[in-house]
Amino acid sequence: MKRSPLHDRHLARGAKFAEFGGWEMPLEYAGGGVLREHAAVRAAVGVFDVSHLGKARVSGPGAAAYVDASLTNALAKIAPGQAQYTLCCDDATGGVVDDLIAYLIGPDEVFLVPNAANCAEVVRRLRAQAPAGVEVVDLHDEYAVLAVQGPRSDEVLAAVGLPVGHAYMSFVETSWQAVPLTVCRTGYTGERGYELLLPADAAGGLWDALFEAGAAYDLMPCGLGARDTLRTEMGYPLHGQDISLDVTPVQARLGWAVGWKKPAFWGRSVLVAERAAGPARRLLGLESAGRGIPRPGMPVVDAVGSPVGVVTSGTFSPTRRVGIGLALLAAEVAEGAEIAVDVRGRQEPFVVKRPPFVSASPTT
Repeated sequence: MKRSPLHDRHLARGAKFAEFGGWEMPLEYAGGGVLREHAAVRAAVGVFDVSHLGKARVSGPGAAAYVDASLTNALAKIAPGQAQYTLCCDDATGGVVDDLIAYLIGPDEVFLVPNAANCAEVVRRLRAQAPAGVEVVDLHDEYAVLAVQGPRSDEVLAAVGLPVGHAYMSFVETSWQAVPLTVCRTGYTGERGYELLLPADAAGGLWDALFEAGAAYDLMPCGLGARDTLRTEMGYPLHGQDISLDVTPVQARLGWAVGWKKPAFWGRSVLVAERAAGPARRLLGLESAGRGIPRPGMPVVDAVGSPVGVVTSGTFSPTRRVGIGLALLAAEVAEGAEIAVDVRGRQEPFVVKRPPFVSASPTT
């Protein structure tokens, strides 16, 4: 497995590791654990090493127009210096190859951050159809990504001399100790926060500086276990579980990330037809009405015991103190419906809800 450029720092903090998309990454840290790390992000500030995320650059004359004609969302809705959540779909089936963030640098350059396991495939697809003069470069190992998340994230970044306060989903290209660095108001937790992109060989120095400055703000290192509970509370989908090549944006209720008025993007004809007809299933939330905790793959049944879907993500919500999850459910299952999840042979009661499960402030 690949390792983050911060692997030695994680070892020094007693990290427990797990495999994520072919990378050995911190799951949780000694002295913290998922519950404490989760609470730190909701109440104060935490920092995640997410250097396993993919990175790619599309550049050349008309690069942004090419990305716009390939990925689902409409780049025309944003300006240079802004980022956008978008989807790479299969042209034949409309299934989600990956969900990713596109950083619009200008008409001739877009920086992409796909998921770790899918970076090579997204690059392959974009490279295969790129027009003359447009270059698609895989930079997966060249950059590190640190996510500083929580209500006190501004204070921590300001303390190390980084720009803060810019609008949600916008980014600033700056430098830190002569190292080029991008500070973007994005994240995967539902809290105010930033993601920092910088050359991999400079990540150790910034990590150390963040903790030195962050001690005054109760900064805590956070592993990907807490990242998962935080994103599940917000109902954010995870590729490979909630969305995949077998799940379309229409089924996943991600139509807001599709530029339906655009003349072209991969999968357009299939998705437009599915949207018009209505999907056979939808991704919705589940909240326990008892003590059950859902897990991926658990069957979901209706009030008379008939199968109506399957859990795709599930966890114990540290904030709500209740079992929550996401599930692909038959279209006829309505929000508010009382259903049951088969939790290791027990029929546990749940209520169908539209996420998020907590109130958070990603846009403030």
